Amino acid sequence: MEMHQVRYFLAVCETLNFTRAADQCHVAQPSLTRAIKNLEEELGGPLFRRERNLSHLTELGRLMRPYLEQVYEASQTARQEALQYFKLDKAPLRLGLMCTIGPARLVGFMQRLKADIPSLEITVREASGQTILDELMAGEVDVALLGLPQYPDRIVCRPLYKERYVVAFPKGHRFEAMNAVPLRELGEESYLMRVNCEHPAHVAASGTPVPSVKVVFRSEREDWIQAMIGAGLGCSVIPENMLLLPGLATRLVTEPELVRTISLATVAGRRFAPAVEAVVRLAQRHPWEQAAAAA
Repeated sequence: MEMHQVRYFLAVCETLNFTRAADQCHVAQPSLTRAIKNLEEELGGPLFRRERNLSHLTELGRLMRPYLEQVYEASQTARQEALQYFKLDKAPLRLGLMCTIGPARLVGFMQRLKADIPSLEITVREASGQTILDELMAGEVDVALLGLPQYPDRIVCRPLYKERYVVAFPKGHRFEAMNAVPLRELGEESYLMRVNCEHPAHVAASGTPVPSVKVVFRSEREDWIQAMIGAGLGCSVIPENMLLLPGLATRLVTEPELVRTISLATVAGRRFAPAVEAVVRLAQRHPWEQAAAAA
């Protein structure tokens, strides 16, 4: 069954006249008659009783009409949705976000996306870097913002900006008197472990041994970690663009200085949807360094 056959059938249902139906569909009457005949052969019987000036639906025709109307309406709806999709009238985007990436550097980019693509519908999926990477590979997210030290060969990374790591501590802590905190100093402190934090991988990638720390609290939630820091239970290493709760202070981590690159990641060879292609272009043109100065 082809869609033009359905359209011709419905036109004859409406006009009850093959000639007028052909005019309405802008085809020659023999072509319309042949398409209806092929449809009848496929469905197993005549759909119309043909008379000189007026045709009538057979019992089979009346039975088939509501089903074929549904098929035609569904095809028209699908076609309209596709047109809107390619014109970005409706632009869904599934964005994977590594949960340790803070919003400070991203807010301006999100504002630009909204201004340039008003129809963009962003669904953010937050999880650990490895989980987001796996979901990107599996096609469960369209693009991802990641800050991992290395990636599989199939992942294409477009570097956006760099950010350093800092140590967060309660005000009045001994680190407050330092301009920066050597990584080895953390061995003398109670440490609050951010479960999804990837900074040990960046330490290892730098060639520096990961220092031993005394972990007193673990959590996947950034707000819990910061609340415990504020309560004086210890300190923690966090990215510099992470929003801080009141009462906390930070200093850069040194010896080594830890820096990660935040990249927009896609899968090599995977065809972009129009919305994804537009977001990738905007991300590469966005003034990330100006966003850093404003943050």
